[in-house]
Amino acid sequence: MIPHHRIDGEDGPLVVLASSLGTTLAMWDDLAADLAADHRVLRYDHRGHGESVVPPGPCSMGQLSRDVLDLLDAVGEPSASFCGLSLGGCVGQWLGANAPNRIDRLVLACTSPTFGPPQGWRERAAAVRASGTEAVADAVLARWFTPEFFDQRPDVIAGLRREFVSIPDEGYAGCCDALADWEFDSELPRIAAPTLIVAGDRDPAAPPEVARAMAEAVPDSRLVVLEHAAHLAPIEHPEAFTRELRTHLDQGGGR
Repeated sequence: MIPHHRIDGEDGPLVVLASSLGTTLAMWDDLAADLAADHRVLRYDHRGHGESVVPPGPCSMGQLSRDVLDLLDAVGEPSASFCGLSLGGCVGQWLGANAPNRIDRLVLACTSPTFGPPQGWRERAAAVRASGTEAVADAVLARWFTPEFFDQRPDVIAGLRREFVSIPDEGYAGCCDALADWEFDSELPRIAAPTLIVAGDRDPAAPPEVARAMAEAVPDSRLVVLEHAAHLAPIEHPEAFTRELRTHLDQGGGR
């Protein structure tokens, strides 16, 4: 399946941006505008999100990841660097291990090789199928940012909440099913691309100790922990995140 996508920038190496569960490609607006000065930036909506197709029933991380390979084929690119956040970072892990010839450099942000007991994800999927994304919106957003950011940027919070409740219920629930089955710890050593692992020091979903364990398992990796950042660290601290991302990308171009 080829997901809904857009490309910013005309010259330079290609960078793919993959968002979190419950967001769309719009979450990367500011970062894409910055990178487009000297990169081509390809961002997309996960299946069931934004303007991408909503397949019926559960999906798998393999399906979500192969959508990226289909997208690269559709735009005529043999490989790209890849930056994924949370669910997007799970896709990045899968691609890094299973399609190493397609990934030049890899950024895994606020993500994990497993996201807690499967039952929690199955219960969230059931709640959304029964009552919609509105039923879980406030609980989810509370984990995305620090309390300080909630106080300082209510405009950002309100915009992301509107985006969250606009996600099709089945699309969101299907990706919850993919996370319920996600277990990738043993596969991390197969990731061959140079990898930047970014964590927020106050992220309850993918805490720094998880990121440290990932950095120990991924052979060619570097860990950065952003201070005063929760789960959506690129939005909470865009300058710091962009600086680390650019440093990593500038160490090597596309093939």
